[in-house]
Amino acid sequence: MKTRRFGKTNAMISEIGLGTWQLGTKWGEPFCAEEAQKILDAACDSGITFLDTADIYNDGNSELAISKILKAHPDHFFVTTKIGRGLNPHTAEGYNKDSVVRFTDGCLSRLGVEKLDLVLLHCPPTSVYQKNEVFDALENLKTAGKIAHYGVSIEKVSEGIAAMEYDISAMEVIFNMFRQKPIEELFPAAQKKDVGIIARVPLASGLLTGKFSKDTVFGKNDHRFYNRNGEAFDKGETFSGVDYELGLTAVAELKALLGTENLIPYALRWILMHEAVSVVIPGASKTAQMLQNVKAAELPDLTPEQMAGVKAIYDKYIRPTVHHLW
Repeated sequence: MKTRRFGKTNAMISEIGLGTWQLGTKWGEPFCAEEAQKILDAACDSGITFLDTADIYNDGNSELAISKILKAHPDHFFVTTKIGRGLNPHTAEGYNKDSVVRFTDGCLSRLGVEKLDLVLLHCPPTSVYQKNEVFDALENLKTAGKIAHYGVSIEKVSEGIAAMEYDISAMEVIFNMFRQKPIEELFPAAQKKDVGIIARVPLASGLLTGKFSKDTVFGKNDHRFYNRNGEAFDKGETFSGVDYELGLTAVAELKALLGTENLIPYALRWILMHEAVSVVIPGASKTAQMLQNVKAAELPDLTPEQMAGVKAIYDKYIRPTVHHLW
């Protein structure tokens, strides 16, 4: 497993990490602590050193599962957690000094650590990215020794640009073959300010695995069934905002371009071809999925022709409906 420097944190982290939104469970299904531990153990053995979680993932069970692996391997992992989505209602007004401190203390307790490696605001309303009170609270937590670094998880490029007016260390952004806008402005700005980039939703909710078809059925509690038009939260979180059938057409061309039915390692390697990216965080509900994701680390760089081909497919199918939205 290759490592990369994680922006101004100066930490050297595995270029492939593990996202834990669906750790030990499929979307909409009960959490399985046993499977979660198997995935984390296998991730450790595979050389993954970067874990991404959030206070709300599996109702806090993701952080609790990670606490166990941290006790077993105290110096192995760099853990990023996210706060704020537990607010109900989820409004800008809810983001204040007290809530930031309260959520951070909850993460410290569940993860069983004295200091958090990195805390990110978890895709808050856009106005929060310019709310001094929130970033002052994060800075104070850093001074107090409760967190080592802080940053943001964003939906829109404009939010990331605004957040970099503060002393953030890292940023989490949707970036994949179907979401290429960050390349233009966000990545150069982040590199200039030495802000680490975490690439999330790297497989576009599974669309870029190449395994789906028009006949694929998603469970009623799976956001890929109920949130395609943003019914529950930002539609960009579901298939990266791409129309499902249009995405299938583009996937077919990607398979032809890359000469494979399994797009997973190629989709992840494509992300890592961009030097601004510090780490990519595919999720896994089963150990086998995590092990398959790691194979991207063994794949050689994509050729200039392949990179140009991916861009051409994006420009033809995806750019007209997605690029301007986020």
